[in-house]
Amino acid sequence: MIPRKLAPVLECVARQFPVVTLLGPRQSGKTTLVQALFPNHVYINLENPQTRALYREDPRSLLRDGSEPLIIDEAQREPEVLSWVQVFADRENAPGRFVLTGSNQPRLGEAISQSLAGRTSIHHLLPLSLEELAPKGRKNSRDALLVNGFLPRLHADRISARDLYGAYFATYVERDVRQLVNVRDMASFETFVRLLAGRTGQLLNLSSLANDVGVTSTTLAGWLSALEASYVIYRLQPYHDNLGKRLVKTPKVYFTEPGLLAWLLQIDSPEQVSRDPLLGGMYENMVVVEALKAAYNRGAEPRLSFYRDKSGLEIDLIREEQRRPFAVEIKAGKTFKPDMLETLRRFRDLTVDLAGSALIHSGDETTTVDGIRIANHAETSNVLFGS
Repeated sequence: MIPRKLAPVLECVARQFPVVTLLGPRQSGKTTLVQALFPNHVYINLENPQTRALYREDPRSLLRDGSEPLIIDEAQREPEVLSWVQVFADRENAPGRFVLTGSNQPRLGEAISQSLAGRTSIHHLLPLSLEELAPKGRKNSRDALLVNGFLPRLHADRISARDLYGAYFATYVERDVRQLVNVRDMASFETFVRLLAGRTGQLLNLSSLANDVGVTSTTLAGWLSALEASYVIYRLQPYHDNLGKRLVKTPKVYFTEPGLLAWLLQIDSPEQVSRDPLLGGMYENMVVVEALKAAYNRGAEPRLSFYRDKSGLEIDLIREEQRRPFAVEIKAGKTFKPDMLETLRRFRDLTVDLAGSALIHSGDETTTVDGIRIANHAETSNVLFGS
């Protein structure tokens, strides 16, 4: 198993809370991680139909009457299980007694808010980060990273990215969306997701997408929420402060798995990536998601956004540090050019209390110019959150 940065955070909270909850997309490594960290816990997988049938027949028996520490995998499949966990946790009052995992936020989130408020520490695990890949010597090129992606299974088994993401979309994405919303026309849904992939890093325009797909924007809003709830996409919200009314209010959408994004765009090889007109958006997607992983892996709130005003000034990524913005410009190019810093300088002139700024690019140059840090994408986590 590739060591995960979140592991020490989970070990720490397991000494403080009776219940630890780990959420994240399918195949991100949740089960592997919790089984490695808590080897003495009894493992129960509610994704298994037979296990669910046993649970419905005799929940106390399946759950060992709460007398043994438990890992309950895919807990959203039977949300009422959290009521039993609450009873057992209150009775035993032992830290780290129960570990829950889930890949569907609304069902599990609602159940947690009702049953486990104050009893659980909630964390998120996304697929492998650049930080986690680097110690294993997997310093792949920009284009290889974008097409292969970060699913642990791909890096462990060295299987075909095209085959893996095709199966991933059919097996998990479509099924999870069906569990959340009633999708009658899967062909239209797949068209929508592929069109969304083509607009990665752009302002979200549901009306335009609705016209292209041939369904209502209300329907698309439901599909989008389902994709977000299943951790397939991440909505990056616009930055707001006292610069106020000049700012746009429309979010951008990114895919939490860059490899799935490449598959949706029908990009099968690193050679295709470098020639594709969407390279900039794909690279920006990877860096934004890397920032999201870096926050989650530290047990921190992401507090990520982007800046764009009506004059056209745009900053790709902002992380707030104690209400102070840290601005990041993202460029897919491998050669640093001084004019890449222009928008960061303009934003600095507008901002009274800037925490710092950086340019993330795919080249090897690492330096500081005019107070702006220049770094490779492998340093995204360190640039934004420190070592």
